[in-house]
Amino acid sequence: MTSKPDQKTLERFISIVGKANVLTPEDDLTRYTHENRDIFVGLTPLVLKPGSTEEVAAIVQLANETETALVPQGGHTGHAAGGVPSGDGSEVVVSLERMNRIRDVDIKGNTAIVEAGVILQTIQETAAAHDRLFPLSLAAEGSCQIGGNIGTNAGGTGVLAYGNTRDLILGLEVVTASGEIWNGLRRLKKDNTGYDLRDLFIGSEGTLGIVTAAVVKLFPRPKGRRVSLAGVASPAEALALFNLSIGQAGKGLAGFELMAGLCLDTVVETVEKARMPLETRQPWYVLMEISSGRSEDDAQELIEAALAEAFEAGIIEDAVISSSEAQATELWQLREDMPLSQKALGGSIKHDISVAVHNLPDFIGRAREALHGFMDDLRLFTFGHMGDGNLHYNVSQPEGMEAETFLSHRDAINRIVHEIVIEMEGSISAEHGIGKLKRDLLIETKQPVELEMMRAIKRTLDPKGILNPGKVI
Repeated sequence: MTSKPDQKTLERFISIVGKANVLTPEDDLTRYTHENRDIFVGLTPLVLKPGSTEEVAAIVQLANETETALVPQGGHTGHAAGGVPSGDGSEVVVSLERMNRIRDVDIKGNTAIVEAGVILQTIQETAAAHDRLFPLSLAAEGSCQIGGNIGTNAGGTGVLAYGNTRDLILGLEVVTASGEIWNGLRRLKKDNTGYDLRDLFIGSEGTLGIVTAAVVKLFPRPKGRRVSLAGVASPAEALALFNLSIGQAGKGLAGFELMAGLCLDTVVETVEKARMPLETRQPWYVLMEISSGRSEDDAQELIEAALAEAFEAGIIEDAVISSSEAQATELWQLREDMPLSQKALGGSIKHDISVAVHNLPDFIGRAREALHGFMDDLRLFTFGHMGDGNLHYNVSQPEGMEAETFLSHRDAINRIVHEIVIEMEGSISAEHGIGKLKRDLLIETKQPVELEMMRAIKRTLDPKGILNPGKVI
């Protein structure tokens, strides 16, 4: 059981990092205490900004001694309130933003060692400068930090070809709940010497230890890529296009995104530079990327072959292919602008779900029928990573309804969506984590034996419960 730190304890924390690297309630702490949608708002007596792993260790040692709760934070861009402190002002925030060094880049071994506070886009740019690719990519890449990506096992648009964050990490450096430093920065692709501690910390949201650095995998940069936006009549046709395309391109199919017509219409209407690439409006759209390790011409041939076969089979109605890197970026930007553009529709109830890829059309149909049976004029803002079965299944308020009235139905709408997900043996959190937002739902949907194993791990690695309490489990 943790306790609220007294002034003497707070001063001891401050002395570890120095006053210049501390924020107090006299400062504007909104960035550190508010969840992105303000669903959760917390309080903290201190925001500590350590500059080294040793300082993180000293902070945790003091927290362990005084039984002070700590909330580790990265870029604080998450959607599940995993980095929000409690409302009683007892939890100290530990921001890793100053730990932003790229310690090493190994071109021959295709790896880099990066500290937890490095911005994701910085890693991408560093890799590109060495003619390499770091494929983790998501809308918040300009501000999210790799430590937070690791803590939530972030997904993004590259999962189909490269996997989640878990698949992109070879080793970790972690400060344990006792304040010890585990140096697991190994570059090994194979290591069967006992339990995989690395995988235990990835996705744990700072509840088992504080990740301070990681070995990330780099990949050869594709020599060619083409992006296409295609219109389809339904998610069933989108699934047919996916199966056809992966048959044509194999591992060259680097991205496959599904978007409802409402999503693209809203982007075009609300984002200043956005334009509709196709001549005719379609009920659904697919954004597809094919890359080649050989050449631009090879990527062009692969995507043309896939689309030609799809046209011949009557799967797609219309399509456009990028002819330059700038056009490819423009097409992807339409997809990236969707979360922000949805705000124009008013209140939104968001879901980050996954089911088996072949079940996606069935899920979309069942969820639509059930939700319209509950409230027939709901607007379903559906988009996501169809290639790996992950949808951002978002529900916007009916036109003319007050946002507060609509959001009062949050629990009922969540229940409708998540019951279908569970019936289809899917996941209620595909890539955003659990945090505070879905903690109770996790308890409702996990098997008792799973929950007890998770609790046993938490008790063992953090017996005093000082690391990010109230999150996940």
